Amino acid sequence: MKLTVLGGRGAWPTADAACSGYLVEHDGHRLLLDPGYAVMPQLLRRLRPGDVDAVVVTHGHPDHCADLNPLLRARALADTPAPALPVYAPAGALDAVLALDRPGMLQGSYDLRAFDPATEPEFTSGPFRIATRSLPHHVPNAGLRLTAADRVLAYTGDTGPSPALAELADTADLFLAEATYPEDVPAEDAPYLSSARQAGGHAARAGAHRLLLTHLWPDAEADGSGDGYAALAAARRGFDGEVGVARPGVVVELGGE
Repeated sequence: MKLTVLGGRGAWPTADAACSGYLVEHDGHRLLLDPGYAVMPQLLRRLRPGDVDAVVVTHGHPDHCADLNPLLRARALADTPAPALPVYAPAGALDAVLALDRPGMLQGSYDLRAFDPATEPEFTSGPFRIATRSLPHHVPNAGLRLTAADRVLAYTGDTGPSPALAELADTADLFLAEATYPEDVPAEDAPYLSSARQAGGHAARAGAHRLLLTHLWPDAEADGSGDGYAALAAARRGFDGEVGVARPGVVVELGGE
């Protein structure tokens, strides 16, 4: 299993980084997670629009799904339209994005497969078994646990503290965790968002092997290389394993592919 980071900013993109967007590949199957703002150009550096086999969206905030629209446009309006793209998302999460174009314009370009992470805990896409957990956010959010060839990628989407995180990331090879703030989440957002310090604690309790911090606030403190120094330092205080930041172009191989 291979993860390629297309973007990892929270809220809005910056000049050098898209919002959340991750390409997960195994056995020739290409799965796009959370195509947020500015992810499409990053994707096109690697694939043609028709090469994407499925999309999974954790929740309906535009920094996690807005670029589904240009992806579907590129597939639908091509000289030879691509087959309908399976798109998995919590029920209602994509209503706004799918309503951006005139009725019928994208007809046949996607196959929407809505799910409820509280009652439909698992589905499959190609070689991936995808378990879901309902996690607390401002809107319904699905944490994801992808398994293929005995390798596990766990991804939080955006979430506040929850006992379900330990189960989601249990002994995961890679834990891709929202870390909007380095240390403390403002009180009004504390039930719905996480810090890098919290992500480190969750990874340690779950026994995850590697932690990748994502959704950092665009103006978060960073060192000269843009690696999110404050977030890394905060996460490492609670987690002894390898820690990184989800920057565009980061590739993580899970297992011997």
